[in-house]
Amino acid sequence: MPGAPNPDRTAMNPSPDPLDPLLDRWRPPEGETPSMAPEVWRRIGAAESRKGVLASFWEDLDLWLSRPPFAALFVACCALLGLFLAEVRVNRHEREQSALLARSYLQLIDPLLKEDVVAKSP
Repeated sequence: MPGAPNPDRTAMNPSPDPLDPLLDRWRPPEGETPSMAPEVWRRIGAAESRKGVLASFWEDLDLWLSRPPFAALFVACCALLGLFLAEVRVNRHEREQSALLARSYLQLIDPLLKEDVVAKSP
């Protein structure tokens, strides 16, 4: 019947949906099955299987970071990583400055000391 409501859909969804009359009047093209639901679910399954692992990873990451505790933890970890990298850089710079100071001190004490001997000393 063209205008009769679908009993499966009305049993599952008791609230009125404005698309129900349109879906009830829908007719499949010639030579196809009259049920639209299996085709819709098949297309949804095919689209989800095409997403792949990478898209799933980004969606999972977005889901986790949308929660405030995990977002705050992520920001705190980024800040700590930045502080650690800055400390490593400062330590390397101070080590280079100490080596330069030691070389110039050795040059000041013994001006006849050769440059290559000073460079080899720790």
